[in-house]
Formats: sequence, C-alpha cells, structure tokens
Amino acid sequence: MEKMATRDAYGIALAELGKNNDNVVVVDADLSGSTKTSVFKKEFPERFFNIGIAEQNLMGCAAGLAAAGKIPFASTFAIFACGRAYDQIRNTIGYGCLNVKIAASHAGLTVGEDGGSHQMLEDIALMRAIPGMTVIVPADGEETKQAIVAASEYEGPVYIRLGRPKVPMIFDNSYKFEIGKAKLIEDGNDVSIIATGIMVGEALKAREELLKQGIKASVLNISTIKPLDKDAIIKEAQKSGAIITCEEHNINGGLGSAVAEVLVENCPIHMERVGVNDIFGRSGKPDELLEVYGLTAKHIAEKAVNLINKK
Repeated sequence: MEKMATRDAYGIALAELGKNNDNVVVVDADLSGSTKTSVFKKEFPERFFNIGIAEQNLMGCAAGLAAAGKIPFASTFAIFACGRAYDQIRNTIGYGCLNVKIAASHAGLTVGEDGGSHQMLEDIALMRAIPGMTVIVPADGEETKQAIVAASEYEGPVYIRLGRPKVPMIFDNSYKFEIGKAKLIEDGNDVSIIATGIMVGEALKAREELLKQGIKASVLNISTIKPLDKDAIIKEAQKSGAIITCEEHNINGGLGSAVAEVLVENCPIHMERVGVNDIFGRSGKPDELLEVYGLTAKHIAEKAVNLINKK
C-alpha cells in the first residue's frame, strides 16, 4: 500500500493552495525542512516568514497577519506550538478569534527517537479546550491535503495535527473531507471502532483480525475532533452497543474523552479507550513505541473481544 507522511502532504497542499489564493502566507520557526513548509517557501519566498526559534513570537506574528486580512499557516513541532506558545494561542489567536491555521507537525509517539520531551501527547486536549478552536487530525495524505484546503476556506482559528512517519494511504481523490463530519469507512454491528489520525489505519487492520473471529466491526474515522460529529457517534452506539476509541494521544482529554462526553449525555454504553495511558513517551522506533504503548491492531482487537463479552 502506498504511504505518505501527513507532513509531506501538508507541504504539497500548501504550495498548491498558494497558487490559488494570494492571501495565504506561511510563518515557520526555523523548521521548514521538517514541517515541509519549505515547499511553499521555494514557490513563494515573498509570502514565507521564518520567525526563528521563537515559537511564541511565531504565533503573535501569525495573529498580526490574520488581523491584516491574510490567511496565515503557522508551523512548528506540536510540542512547541501547543506547549511553548499556548499562552499566545489562547489569549491572542483564540480570544481574538483570529483566522490563523496552526499546522503542527511531529505530534504523538511516532516522533520516535526524539523521545518523551518531544512527543506531544496532550495537544488535542489543550486545543479542544480553547473556545472557538477547530481541531483536525487527518488520517492520511489525501485527507490532509483536503483538510488544508478546507481550513483555508474556514473563517476562524484551526489546529491541524500532523505526523512525522509515512502512513498508509486510506483514501483516494474520490474522498470528500468536510470539517465536522465523520466518515464511516467500514460497517459492522458487533463493535464500533472510532479512530483518529494514524490509528485509523490500525483500526482497519484490527477489523480484519476480528473478521477472522467472526466479529464484524465498524470503523469510523473522526478527523475533526472539534466540532465533533455527535450524530455519527450516537448512531454507532445505538447500532453496536460497544465502542472503542483509538488515538495516538493521552487517553485523557483527547478523542476518547470527547466521545465519552457524547455517550454519557446521549447513549451510555460499554466503552474502551486505546491510547497512551497517562504517561510520557520515551525514545524508540515508531513501530516499537506503538507496540510498547499498546497502540496496535492487535491491542485494538483484544480490547474489542473483551468489550463484546461485557455486552
């Protein structure tokens, strides 16, 4: 299966977007080679601004550009965007409801050897808590490309979570991304697997393993964590009576928490969460880390079987 890193797809989409919209500008914190904004820089050097290793200033500059009528894409690693510059995102971009698109790369465990200090596992929780912030976590390269275009057309602050490693291409160009809408990839009545980001691919693998056991699982891709597609979640809950959420993020405050909030208020059922269990990451190869932290198809399938037995 063809693979592409979502950060690579971001670079491609950004350069294409620049051709179609003169108001699109890019600000980066001296990491354009890694965030892939270098692709845009090569095409439109006069609309690219390297702020240097000053992430708080990066967000302030992006806010100023938005206030001047531009559509700024602000990029750096997720750990710096959401961690170091949280105050500027909240009090300037969020509080001011400015039209800034924060495209943060190198999120999650799959940063790999950079280790726990750089493996941002709390960004979804931080960003979804900011009033008015839209939060998008694409599953693959195609969805990333479409999400970048959708974000540019959306009025208001947007956080887009991107990854470092190459991941399987799940969608082709017939797929239509829409902010706030989930996508049912596979249907099933025994258990519903709700996943986001790179875990969508693992969820699909888990479904194949479960089919060998006679279990039919649905796989729902939630690429917009906020605003959340509550109707799609409730429909799955009513259909299967058992939901597993999967995310490359702390289980506290991310997709699992968001889904649980919907279920407890609308359709309480049996639920399990697959994610990093309230601990920091560590240095290692991405695939090894996913195994150690229980974020693989095998772990999803095992939880699915246990969950079905509780129904």
